[in-house]
Amino acid sequence: MIGAGQAGLSVSYYLKRLGLGPGVEFVVLDRGPGTGGAWQHRWEALRIGSAHRINDLPGMDALGLSFETADRQQPAKSVVADYYRQYEDYYELAVVRPASVNAVFNRGTELVVAYDAGGQLGEVVTDVVVNATGTWGSPFIPWYPGLDKFEGRLVHTTDYESAENFRGQSVAVVGGGTSAIGFLIELENVAGELTWVTRRPVEFLDEVELSLEAGASAVAQQDEAARSGRALPSIVSGTGVPRTRRIQSAITRGLLKERPMFTAIEPEGVRFEDGSFQKVDAILWATGFRPELRHLSPLKLREKAGGVTVGGGSSWKDPRIFFAGYGPQASTIGANRAGRQIARQVVALLSNL
Repeated sequence: MIGAGQAGLSVSYYLKRLGLGPGVEFVVLDRGPGTGGAWQHRWEALRIGSAHRINDLPGMDALGLSFETADRQQPAKSVVADYYRQYEDYYELAVVRPASVNAVFNRGTELVVAYDAGGQLGEVVTDVVVNATGTWGSPFIPWYPGLDKFEGRLVHTTDYESAENFRGQSVAVVGGGTSAIGFLIELENVAGELTWVTRRPVEFLDEVELSLEAGASAVAQQDEAARSGRALPSIVSGTGVPRTRRIQSAITRGLLKERPMFTAIEPEGVRFEDGSFQKVDAILWATGFRPELRHLSPLKLREKAGGVTVGGGSSWKDPRIFFAGYGPQASTIGANRAGRQIARQVVALLSNL
């Protein structure tokens, strides 16, 4: 198992329920310094109450824990890290960390996972790999002419720490999802000037939470792309943004007014298609991520269309490689549901071997 975020822990839980011993018959490698997956790296101001809904891990109720009843005013990073730590301990999942996987490759008939554990290089020879690395380690910043000439700061979601780092500055926030909106709300009374730019008009939904129909549509798009080996589409482009009370309040007071995407970046700001220029000190890219798959490159799973062909949770090119939290499983509830399915497939494959 590569990764001990929500997807990796979900599969691990079901593997144990199906009779595999953690640390003996399956090994979980996680590069994070602590528990919590990508959540441990998120900014301090992000709260449980304003983050995307965080679904409980399977079997979490046995610990008397639920994100539904967590303190919504606490930093999300702290709550998730604490709950995941208790979960790992309770189910004795024996996660090895920090262990950064450098490569997965074939050595003759052996499948080898090479990793670096704090400067100590190691290998695991295995029959099956479940890749649950998510996307946090592969941030995406789209290229625009002049990007490399910009004299201000380029900050991605992964680099964002605090609104205070932008006090009094002119900031362009790029992106049409809830992360971009969250940044705008945090920066509202801190930054000197805010400009919100998006590639397409933002669709604000009347629902307070994402509807089942919108969620199903986005999952179907992700599944179709994964099965055809194409690069995965943006989630928000297929769902829209629910009007939570926090977001509706920001709309009402006029904060959330987006401009069409700029066409070029100049040393001191951005240039729009109509020729207008906006001076900015920083560009904050809330432009999402790509699946983190570099360590799998020796297996040559990537298609010419830009993605990996995945169906039912496993690679169509190499059935020994499973993907948890990829494509249609990317949401927290999707990864939980896939955990059971992937665990069953893994055990069935091992039984055949």
